[in-house]
Amino acid sequence: MEDRLRELWDFADLGGTETRLRAALDDEATDDGRAEVLTQLARVEGLRDDFAAGHALIDQAETLVSPDSVGRVRALLERGRLHRSGGDPEAAQPLFVAAFVLAKKSGALWFAADAAHMVALVDDPEKWTQVGLEVIEEHPNLTHWLGPLYNNLGWYYFENERYEDALEAFDKTPAPYAAYGKAKTLHLLGRTTEASQAARRALELLPDGSDEEFLAEMTKIASEG
Repeated sequence: MEDRLRELWDFADLGGTETRLRAALDDEATDDGRAEVLTQLARVEGLRDDFAAGHALIDQAETLVSPDSVGRVRALLERGRLHRSGGDPEAAQPLFVAAFVLAKKSGALWFAADAAHMVALVDDPEKWTQVGLEVIEEHPNLTHWLGPLYNNLGWYYFENERYEDALEAFDKTPAPYAAYGKAKTLHLLGRTTEASQAARRALELLPDGSDEEFLAEMTKIASEG
């Protein structure tokens, strides 16, 4: 089971995403379906740093969801994301864990993998990355989550100066920001030629409108090899 609302998302265009989600809300035939859409509107508000608006939308969603539904899983996930983005990872942790447990129980495995990767951001990254990987090993249609899991683990190792472990994790995902992490790690290790190659790869993969500081850092590392 994938996220049926994923196709409505464009993280570079939150206004357009909101418009599509609100149109979808009008088309939903069930309370649980409407709750799912409300959780995604809450995520839009979280990405705008309007956490109060996001929590209000989750409050609405929670009045509609059935106890074991996908809507309930998504409400837990998005409430957790709001807390984490708002600077309260301790409040987020039990919500992500509850989302994982409920998603596994109900067979909503796409969201179980999502929840595992979110728990790993706030609590015991090695343990929860492994939990997420075990879900994916059993269900190969969830390979989308390999990138987020390994990339997050790579940054955890990087921040704890476990640079060889970081490189191993970054090597397991092709995402642009994994290439960025690999370039930074190799640069710190003094492996200039490899760092330059990784930085050039990151620049090739970057989406339009990328952060200028990020671009400048990758350009500098790329020029040193």
